Amino acid sequence: MACNANMMHMLGVCRTARLTSSIALPLGADKIGRGFYTSLSSRVKFTRKICASLAQAKPSASGMASTQKKVLVPIGFGTEEMEAVILIDVLRRAGSDVTVASVETDLQIEASRRVKLVADRPISACTEEMFDLIVLPGGMPGSSRLRDSEILENITKRQAADGRLYGAICAAPAVALETWGLLKGLRATCHPSFIDKLSSSLTVGSRVQKDGIVTTSRGPGTAIEFALSFIEQLYGKEKAEEVAKPMVLVPIANGSEEMEAVIIIDVLRRANIHVVVASVEETLEIVASRKVKIVADKLIEEAATSAYDLIVLPGGMPGAERLSNTQSLTKLLREQAESKKAYGAICASPAVVLEAHGLLKEKKATAHPAFSQKLADQSAADTRVVIDGNLITSRGPGTAMEFALAIVEKIFGQEKAISIAEAMVFPYP
Repeated sequence: MACNANMMHMLGVCRTARLTSSIALPLGADKIGRGFYTSLSSRVKFTRKICASLAQAKPSASGMASTQKKVLVPIGFGTEEMEAVILIDVLRRAGSDVTVASVETDLQIEASRRVKLVADRPISACTEEMFDLIVLPGGMPGSSRLRDSEILENITKRQAADGRLYGAICAAPAVALETWGLLKGLRATCHPSFIDKLSSSLTVGSRVQKDGIVTTSRGPGTAIEFALSFIEQLYGKEKAEEVAKPMVLVPIANGSEEMEAVIIIDVLRRANIHVVVASVEETLEIVASRKVKIVADKLIEEAATSAYDLIVLPGGMPGAERLSNTQSLTKLLREQAESKKAYGAICASPAVVLEAHGLLKEKKATAHPAFSQKLADQSAADTRVVIDGNLITSRGPGTAMEFALAIVEKIFGQEKAISIAEAMVFPYP
């Protein structure tokens, strides 16, 4: 499957009741066009992530439907944590019932880069279950630990014999599947360091290689494509494209600046980004600063059960103050920043929300002239749009279009941003 380009630039966090880890993949160039400032001291790019509803979120209607697929992701000591987490995260976003199973004596394992992951159950508890997909993350010695699990070997061989989907990534195709005889006569790929262990006449260099019921992939950098390929096989291309969309949260409040909020929502949705508009009030309907009434998609408490690739705050007063005083939102923003995921604000909000909660520490930012003096770092305060690492800020209603298009460019590239700008008859960059 051809992966949507934006998925390759995501920063996501997978959270289950018992598993926590984080992943990061960089975005494009620092310079994004005339009138913008980007930090030259940081090469941590402003990123997108990626995650939609995770395990703590209430299951969606589609996830609870009879078409829900059962997936087994085994892990062991030395498993590549990024690959495991991406697989779990992306497949759960599609509504799959993912079981994380430990091949060790304990549920908790230490992965290859010392991230501690906790499985849902031991592999021995999975012997009587039927899975629509079994997929092995790589990593060393994790792949060897999977290979040496007789129980996992038997489960996977039964999967293959029954004609049900299975796959592996990184070292696991060569170390586990090849050793078990499950790649015989099939085209496959794996991490370059292990490619010589595959059947030489059928080895391929593809990022993701599908042959019948088996799919293999090369490593952490291809894990998102790999996971999406399974979603397409299990649910269809439309579902895979839906899951691949970036996820952005736009909180609104009574007194939010309506022009900024609507421009951000409008432009991002034109770019096919999944935008969730969340009210921090007791009702979905808010009354904005110029008395325009806007109805949110969710209340903030419900929206906070999901993770986002970007959280972006409109300004306006007293809207910015109401955002700043919403504990669930500020908690979400702190977690976003601590996870090095993207967040931003415009107008009053950089100062009233982000600066007030310590979220601009050692960051360059801008804000509305009436609030910019509150910024600790004044070096970029007069710039229309400022990007510093995973933070993006802007000045007010008159810069909102540039602000939103800058976000689109960072996610999809300048060509996409220009095409959207042209359709709106707006000069960009």
